[in-house]
Formats: sequence, C-alpha cells, structure tokens
Amino acid sequence: QVQLAESGGGLVQAGGSLRLSCAASGRTFSSYAMGWFRQAPGKEREFVAASWSSGNTKHADSVKGRFTISRDNAKNTVYLQMNSLKPEDTAVYYCAARVGVGSRLSSPRDVDYWGEGTLVTVSS
Repeated sequence: QVQLAESGGGLVQAGGSLRLSCAASGRTFSSYAMGWFRQAPGKEREFVAASWSSGNTKHADSVKGRFTISRDNAKNTVYLQMNSLKPEDTAVYYCAARVGVGSRLSSPRDVDYWGEGTLVTVSS
C-alpha cells in the first residue's frame, strides 16, 4: 500500500506561481511512475504531468512551458512547479502513483494510488 500526501495548494492571482509537493510512503518510490492530475468543478479528472526515475517527464499540452514536474527519490517526493497560472488552472490537484518502472501514466485509468488532493484557485 502506498500513501500519498499533497501540500502546497492555495489561492494565487493570475500570473503567479505555486509549488505542489507530494510525499509518498514506501521503500520503493524509485520504481513508481509519479504524476499529477487535476479536476475542475463539473469536469473530468485530467492528466497534468508525469515523472519516471529514468529522468523522463511528460506534460499535458495545456501546461507545457508553464508547469514542471520533478522528483527527489531520496525524499520520496514529487513536485509540480506551476508558473504563469491562469484562472482555467483552478482545480483540485491530485498526486498519483503507478507501480512499475517505466509504466504508463497518462490517464486516470493508469493510476494505482491517489492522494486526497489539494485545491488550487487562480483568481483573475
């Protein structure tokens, strides 16, 4: 069982920045694909970014150039640096994990474990 705990959400003005963190339990963090998803009110949960221990990352087109995912395997933590935030980025952001080195993580169906979510609100 893997437990994920997000932090760092809050209220920010458009154009501002936030950094989300997700701490994971377990001794095999480096073998997990880690990612972030988000869900806005009335919308489906969508992929934001993913990170693998190989160093590879993937970002959704809607956040490319503004958001950056990173991970620190020594701290069992994954981060999401969000810059140039827009009102349409307002959502609950969920940390996600999938067991298995190199495993796919681009859809909610791929996720083995979810965090409880942290709310990001961007005001115009």
